[in-house]
Amino acid sequence: MRGPTFLFAIFAACISLAGAQDTTANVAVPVTAPSDAQPLWSTLLSFSIEQDRWPDWAGIDARNEFMHSALQNYADLTGSPPKFRVGADSEDHTMWSPTVTVNEDEFPPSSAITPYPEATQIVVGNEFYELSRWLPAGTHMIWGINLGYNNITNAVNMAKAIFNAFSLPSVTSSGVILERIEVGNEPDLYGDNGLRPADNWTVEDYVADWESVAGPVVESVGITSKVGPVTVQGAAFSGQGFTPREIFALGILGSTAGKDISTISQHQYSAAFCNGGDFGLISFMNKSSIRSNLTIFEADIAATYAQGLTYILGETNSVACHGAPGVSNTAGAALWVIDHTLFSSTIAIRELYFHEGVGYKYNFFQPITLNYSTIDGSPLNPPELPHIQPPYYGGLVVDTFVGSTGSAQVVELDVPNNNTSGYAAFEGGQLVRALFINLDAWTTNSTGTRPVVHLDLDFDGITTSYAMARRLVIQHADDTSNLTWAGQSYEQTSNVSPTGQLVLETVNLQQGIDIRATEAVLLTF
Repeated sequence: MRGPTFLFAIFAACISLAGAQDTTANVAVPVTAPSDAQPLWSTLLSFSIEQDRWPDWAGIDARNEFMHSALQNYADLTGSPPKFRVGADSEDHTMWSPTVTVNEDEFPPSSAITPYPEATQIVVGNEFYELSRWLPAGTHMIWGINLGYNNITNAVNMAKAIFNAFSLPSVTSSGVILERIEVGNEPDLYGDNGLRPADNWTVEDYVADWESVAGPVVESVGITSKVGPVTVQGAAFSGQGFTPREIFALGILGSTAGKDISTISQHQYSAAFCNGGDFGLISFMNKSSIRSNLTIFEADIAATYAQGLTYILGETNSVACHGAPGVSNTAGAALWVIDHTLFSSTIAIRELYFHEGVGYKYNFFQPITLNYSTIDGSPLNPPELPHIQPPYYGGLVVDTFVGSTGSAQVVELDVPNNNTSGYAAFEGGQLVRALFINLDAWTTNSTGTRPVVHLDLDFDGITTSYAMARRLVIQHADDTSNLTWAGQSYEQTSNVSPTGQLVLETVNLQQGIDIRATEAVLLTF
């Protein structure tokens, strides 16, 4: 971080916060890694970007400095920049043209529900892919290729343009690396979105279509192995409409392109705002719901690893169709990001790609100036400059917990409280960090005394005296700004650098720790 100052708050007793202790929970914290600990990948928290406005994220003649700084903050914490998948819905509306330089997009009208809609037609040229050079050095990319049009020539042209871009000196010298290609986005929805006949689009049809397009694609660019240097990302299903288990059973892994699949991707959202609606923040910030929304993938996760492949959520976020106002853009969503990401890691989901689009409500960051509201499409006067949103703080907490060694492991802690989650991180088999998230929603309409959960920590009978604590402080779950992480704000500068003193609390662990409703605390041992 950019030269922070430090403020140490030392407590002789447990940390006492505003309000009485409403609940006490006893939590066992292992000091050595249990046998079921899962690896914490440095790129656990990564990003999926809507393909249509990719140049806005990367920059064209020069890099987007705001975006670069926002991503570099994450890279500084883990030692690796987040990975970038460029694709999603507009992946299947993209055509390559030799006469276009960067891109030409056609957009439908804006609406109150969808102020910033996806393009219905994207025509791209070679320089579209060359913009990859503007991401932070060391970034690994996944590029999406159009399967929706069922046009082999176009898919092959897109693949060749991608590979040609990553062979150029300007891209190779940038340190940005092409890791995978993905042929088709959410093909289980093709029967609903008009890309295939609605009455008879089956998983068997999908496998046949995918093999017919992906086979020529991998042959045209010389992908020959699932161990790289460039491999194929498979499935990319919207949820459980089609499943990896089904396509494995249909023999996809034995096909020309299937043999090159290294990674299986599925997508996960908690709900959908496609037609509007009223979504409750309190019900969204729910420990049980977060787990039930993720454990539905466990059979596919197991089947994927049984094939020697890696499993990811290649697209995820709070509420589908760009997010729900009053939920996806709030401080409560920052806490959701933390619990959603870390619980995923404990069930062997190696990476989560949080989806972003210019003007989407659930974004971690808005990369360019916005001229109308993301909430209802009304004009903004003055326009809104590039800025982070509350979920960005969730990413800071996750990446601080992951650490920079690249070798950490994670387990979920059993916290006997319906609103509080806990995780422990290990390095070299030894406990190094623990994180607790209080999902109890304290909103602007809440009355009375703000609830507090007191945690008594048991370290396997070993006396551990002190830890250093960083706290994600939130005034209200429905706030859309004014969060602080370890005393610092990331909202006040144009380059996402932290402002304010870095607050590190020294905690007497024998007396426990308090966590207010709508708060997270990271302990470092």
